[in-house]
This record gives sequence, C-alpha cells and structure tokens, in this order.
Amino acid sequence: MAEKPVLVVMAAGMGSRYGGLKQIDPVGPNGELIIDYSIYDARRAGFETVVFVISRRIEETFRAAIGDRLSRFINVRYAFQDLNDLPEGCSVPEGRTKPWGTAHAVLAARHVVDGPFAVINADDYYGPEGYQLIYDYLTDHPDGDVYEYVMAGYLLKNTVTEHGTVARGVCRVDSGGYLASVTERTKIAKDGDNARYTEDGGETWTPLSGDTVVSMNLWGLGKSFLDESWSRLPGFLERTLRENPEKGEYYLPTVISQLISEGKARVKVLTSADKWYGVTYKEDKPSVVAAIAALTARGLYPADLWGGR
Repeated sequence: MAEKPVLVVMAAGMGSRYGGLKQIDPVGPNGELIIDYSIYDARRAGFETVVFVISRRIEETFRAAIGDRLSRFINVRYAFQDLNDLPEGCSVPEGRTKPWGTAHAVLAARHVVDGPFAVINADDYYGPEGYQLIYDYLTDHPDGDVYEYVMAGYLLKNTVTEHGTVARGVCRVDSGGYLASVTERTKIAKDGDNARYTEDGGETWTPLSGDTVVSMNLWGLGKSFLDESWSRLPGFLERTLRENPEKGEYYLPTVISQLISEGKARVKVLTSADKWYGVTYKEDKPSVVAAIAALTARGLYPADLWGGR
C-alpha cells in the first residue's frame, strides 16, 4: 500500500513578515488564522500529518500560537530551516543572512518525509479544492520511471490584489495538461479583469490574461524531489557564490523546471476555480476577513472552526 501523502507547510519566514508570531492577524470570526483554514481544508481532503518548516528562532512561539493547538486535530511534526544545512564541503558565504529559498525550505523536511507530500505557503488561503485535487492525484500516481508530480493551478484573476503588485509563477501548459514551463514574474498588477507585469520598475508593462494559469506554490511531489533537490544543491551554490552570494535563492519551481527539461519528471496541472486570499499588504486584511465571513455564511466552514471537535 502506498504511503499516505503528508502536508509540508513553509512557515520559516512567518516571524520576520509579521514582526513576531504573537502579532499574526486573525481573519476568522473566532480568531482563526489563515493557516487554520489551510489545515482544516487539508484534513478534510485526507491529509493526516502536517510538517511545519520553521526556523529554530520562532519554535517556541510557533508551537504555542499554532502547533500545539492544531495538534489536537492533525499529526504535527516539525522541520527546521537552517542557513547552514548544506551538503558536505559547502559553506555559507560571509555576510549571507537571507534564507536559501523555497527548494531549500522543503529540503528541511527530508528527515521526516518518506513518501509523497504536498507543499503550501503558510500565509496563503488556497480554498478546499486544491488540497483535494493534490491529495487524490498523489494517492493514485506513485513515482515511476518518470516522477509523477502535480500542481494546483489558479487563474491569475483569482490571485491578484487591489493594493499593489504580487509575484506569481506564470505557467505554460501543454495540450496534455502537463506543465511545460513556469516563469517567475515578481511584479504583477491587477488591470481590470486581467493583469500586467513589469520587469523594469514600471516603465513598461506587458499584458497578461486574467485566465492565465499561475502557480501559488501548491505542489504535490514525491520523495524523489527531495533526493533530486539535495543532489543539485552544490551546483546551485557554486553558481550563486559566483553570481549573487548574498541574495541568490534556490527556488522550488527552478528544480521542477530542470527535471521537466531533462525528461525526469512530469507535472500534471489541475486547475482550481477557488479564489486565493492572502495578506500581501496590510490593506488586504479587511477583504480577507470579509471573504472568510462569506465562505462561513455559505456553510463552507463552521462558524467556530475547531469548536467542539
């Protein structure tokens, strides 16, 4: 019997973004955080274990504010992202304090993940459909000679904010529904029902259809991804130390793109119609609170998310 997929949550940056976990803003009617809704959705999709990737610096406050509470409803494990967690013979360049990026964050879970897993950001609301799509696909498609990965794709128009630019992975999907490429666009702005992006600080803009499929870092991967990412890390470090030692990042989509181009992996893109919500800017919070209230009123969530459970 295949191993049940587990959920890996990238949460190491939560402390820095929010100025301390105690100041994380609630969005639900009873003080629930976005991560509460993510775990609720993942749990009802079938996930029974969550691995929180955090930094040692926030461990105590994270356990108290989030982990201990959620451990009543799902098996909670921890992995720790550390700048010094590098292959033998590799070292952190002088002056480097920035984490190594999303692929390195996921690698922190390699000691506690033995089979298929989904990956999410801690502070994004994805909606229930994406979790169900990923869980079902991973359950039915174990790794073979070609690695069988999956990505929940979202329509760009469902992932932008009124209050500034966002970064999204713009996807090209082939005729069979598999990911052909993903290109990181770091400054995408809403433009009516569509969007546009800039690469020169806003001097020029390129239009993007609102129906463009984008990645929101909701992936379904196999143990093979951890092995491949670790084996490729020295090559990334060699290039980064030469080109951008203080800020170069090891991105999860970059590793996936390499595996696709080498014919080692294929990634099924399953498009979710759910709307993304996140507090990218402080002005986003009222709309997220209103959206959660509306979803609760529709019966998608109980008014007291964990009450009486």
